[in-house]
Formats: sequence, C-alpha cells, structure tokens
Amino acid sequence: MGFELSEASHTPVMLQMRIRACHVHGRFVCADNRVSAFKIKDALVNPARELNRIVLPPASFLHEKEKIQERWPAAVRFIQQNELNEFFAESADDIGIALQGGCYNTVIRALNLLGLADVFGNSRIPLYVMNVAYPLLDEEFERFCYGKQAILVLEEGQPNFVEQNVANILRQRDITIRLHGKDLLPMAGEYDTATVLAGVRAFLERYDKVEAEVTVAACQVRIPAVTLPAEDLSDKNSSDKKSSVTENNVVHTRPPGFCTGCPERPIFTAMKLIERELGQHHVSADIGCHLFAILPPFNLGNTTMGYGLSAASAAALSAPVANKRAISVMGDGGFWHNGLTSGIANSVFNRSDNLTIIVDNSYTSATGGQDIPSSTAFNSSRSTGHDIEKAVKGVGVKWIRTIKRTYDLKAMIHTLREALTTGKRGPKVVVAQSECMLNKQRREKKRNKEAIAAGQRVVRERFGVDPDTCTGDHSCIRLSGCPSLSIKPNPDPLRTDPVATVLNSCVGCGLCGEVSHVAVLCPSFFKARIITNPNYWERLLHWIRKGIIGYLQRCDTKRRERYDA
Repeated sequence: MGFELSEASHTPVMLQMRIRACHVHGRFVCADNRVSAFKIKDALVNPARELNRIVLPPASFLHEKEKIQERWPAAVRFIQQNELNEFFAESADDIGIALQGGCYNTVIRALNLLGLADVFGNSRIPLYVMNVAYPLLDEEFERFCYGKQAILVLEEGQPNFVEQNVANILRQRDITIRLHGKDLLPMAGEYDTATVLAGVRAFLERYDKVEAEVTVAACQVRIPAVTLPAEDLSDKNSSDKKSSVTENNVVHTRPPGFCTGCPERPIFTAMKLIERELGQHHVSADIGCHLFAILPPFNLGNTTMGYGLSAASAAALSAPVANKRAISVMGDGGFWHNGLTSGIANSVFNRSDNLTIIVDNSYTSATGGQDIPSSTAFNSSRSTGHDIEKAVKGVGVKWIRTIKRTYDLKAMIHTLREALTTGKRGPKVVVAQSECMLNKQRREKKRNKEAIAAGQRVVRERFGVDPDTCTGDHSCIRLSGCPSLSIKPNPDPLRTDPVATVLNSCVGCGLCGEVSHVAVLCPSFFKARIITNPNYWERLLHWIRKGIIGYLQRCDTKRRERYDA
C-alpha cells in the first residue's frame, strides 16, 4: 500500500522503523513481484528530459505549488478511500487513544493487563490507529473526537509532531476536547509495555475509566526494567541500600560486542597492551563492527564522525605539538566507501604523521556480509579480489604493513609498536586481515553438517580452561571480552575467586589463551580437537588414553583415601 500511495500522490513514501518495531519479528505473505513496464533499455535508448522536474528555480517554485494543490490532496484521497487508518471500538466510550500503527500491539497488551481488551485485540477503549502518520487527516480526527471528552495521543520519539498537529486540527475546527500526550508519556525512549502501561493507566485513572482493583493488579505486573530503579541508586554511599536491590526483576544492560572468534577483537587487544607501554593515544573510530571497541572491555575510541571518515576526522591531530600519533580505525567497507579518498589520499597530500588501521575482514560485515572490492570470495556479478595495500600504495603511502592473520597477537603488537614509535615521517597504514568469523561459520557449519550426515570425518577445535590450574586472574576476559568466556565457582575450597570457563560456543580462535600472557598460552588453557566420525586409529588411541587416564584416576583416588584415613 505504501508503493501504491506513492504512485497515487507522486511522492516518496517512507516506512519509519521505530525502536519497538525493530525488537520484534514475524512473518507475512507478499504479493508476487510485477515486472516494471519501464525497462533500463528504455532509459538508455530513449532518455527522458523534463525541464519542469529539475530542482532549480523557477521549476522548484512550481514543485511546491504542485505539492500543495495536487499531490497532497491526492495522498489524502488515497488514504481515505483505502481506509489505511483504522478505527476500533469507535463509540465504546467518551475517551479514546490515537496511536501510531507501530504501537498498536503494545497498546493492546497494556489494555489487556488493565482488563480493557482481550488478547485478540477487542478493545473497550476507542482506538484510532494512524498507520499513515503523515499527513494527518483532519476529517478522521474530527470523526474520532466526536462525543469524547478527552483523547490520548501516543507517539514514540520527539519532537511530538503528531500531538502538535492534532492540537492545531482541534483548534482550527473549534473542537473542544482535552488533549493528552507527552504530559503522561516519556518524551523520548522506547515505548515498551511497561512504559505504555504506566501512561495509559494514568490517562484512564484521570477520567475514572479503570477500577481500583484492576489498577492494583496492573501495578503488580512484573515487567523487567533495563536499569536499576533510580531510587536504589540515589544514595551511592549506602552499601546496604545497594545490596538490598532485588535483582530478579532487573535485566542488566548488556553492551553490544564482537561475535565469538571475531578477528577484530585481537586488534584492539593489541592496542590495549600497547597502551600499557606507550600511554593513551587519541583513537578516531569509524562506523562498523569495530565501533564496539569504544565499549568495555576495550574502551578505545574518542571520536566518531561517519562511515569511512575516521582518518579525515583525525586530520587536525597531525600537528607536531606532542610526541603522540593519533590512531584511526576503519573497516574495509568504510575504506572503499570513503576512506581511500577523504582519509588516506588526503593524509598523503597533507603529509600526515598519523596511523590508520584498516580492518580487512573481506566483507561489509556490519551490514550483513556483502561483498566489496577487496573480498576474496568469488562473485559472478561483481569484480572482487582488489588488494587494499595496492590501493593505498597507489595514492602515495610509503609506510604500510599487512598482517595476514590478526589472531597473531605478537605480530599485531610488534607492528603497532613500530608504527607508533618509528622516526619515519608521513602517513602510516596497517592492514589487518582475517575473514569475518560470522560469515566463515555460516559457510563452515553448513559444510560440516553435510559432511557429518554423510559419515565423513570432521574435526572442530575449541579451547577449555582447567579449573584446578586457573588462578582466577581473568585477564583472558578483561583483554578479550569473548562471549564464549564466562566464570564459574572455584572447585578449590581454599580459593574464593571464581575461575574462567569456556562455553560450547567457542570456535577455537585461541585469543583468550594468548592474551593471558601476551602470545604465550596460559597454563590453564588447553586446546581440544573434537572429532566426529573418527577413523579406526583415532578410536583405538582414544580407548588407550581413556584406560591410562582411568588407571591414574583410580590410583589418585586410593592415595587420597589413604591420606584421609
């Protein structure tokens, strides 16, 4: 209907995805695609030229006149004729709620908790659902307000342009009715069920439309909060008050982070370790997965300007006033999009002395793994395999290093140290290469599943932690932040610190073990090879090892029994 509305009014139609809509999922059936009557060939063979469509005066003045006199009225007629906006229980009460279409399910849930709607959407409160939030239809609002003493306008975000527009409609049409909106609902933030429930309940209580016992029951609905209640954090000096918080009703914030085994994680691990040696540097961040490094546990990143603009935003920090080089981080997607020209080429032109780290993971990973010019995967309809290092050299960079495997932490640290301490002047570029683990696992998991089903031998590597050896230092977690790393109770009754543990989501990149002693595997870490459909020799070796280990365990048990006796 959005496309049809666009055709009817000759106006672009936008689908606004608010926070709540992005937090749900579902399915719907689409109509079949229709082949366009206008082909690319038509545009090439018979190029159209309409001077009255150009965006220069005086044509632009005519566009504005056409919008008001023709296109806007055409959009209003289409919305009315196709009943894109919906009315529910229109005459059920003398109050009502006007809401954006994306908030409908949340409002129904809130009314259901208050006993004013069932789970099928049958409401006892009149609802006007604006599936088209712009333009608002004066006639429909006048119809909805007829015979009512008050309405609540429910819209996410700010400014409250719908509420302001409604106030103008009511004023111009001389409709006497009480209007509520942001006075009962938050000005900004996500309108989840708890938020909408509080606002709707306050509106209904003001006009005595909800019974006392229903109100009490609704107040007792336990909907998790994102953060601790403000009253529990007001007294920061009271440890007793903080410890008394009931955490069962709290969903603690979980900052976004890198995927398990992400090749970008060791880059920022190396930067944290170099920071211990050389002190802090200004880090100009960029748009992409690597932006997660501004959050714990890395806390790296001082500025972020735009996609591929990290080097450009750090250009002003190349002045020789301090013995520090600014660091810019950009992804391979940002590099090809903007970074090569606005960042690298300009740094050559301006003789910048900063360092730029280009994260080359073979895809535009943050947006779904699309191919880019430097992707190594074969693409039948695109030209891939273009080397970033050659492109950088092509615009004049002399100092450039390429690391073929970012998980080589020792090489990463050595290269960054050299880039930040070398006496050579001019822009410096480090290309850190390793394939996006998410895309790699999508490919390998499918292949391994098919191989296992066919009875073929499949080997998967993962790491583990020996709880008897782990000291509880947790440097593996502090300098990695891998989602597969967690903690569990210490098996030693004489030690209270929890020990590290590796979950089954581990993909065997090995970074957690390396960071524990800077490229030297921590003694508590071990690498295991999980073999599916093993061969005869591997089965025999397994039984021999199992017998020897079992014998040693029985001997140890007997020794402990003698000692205890």
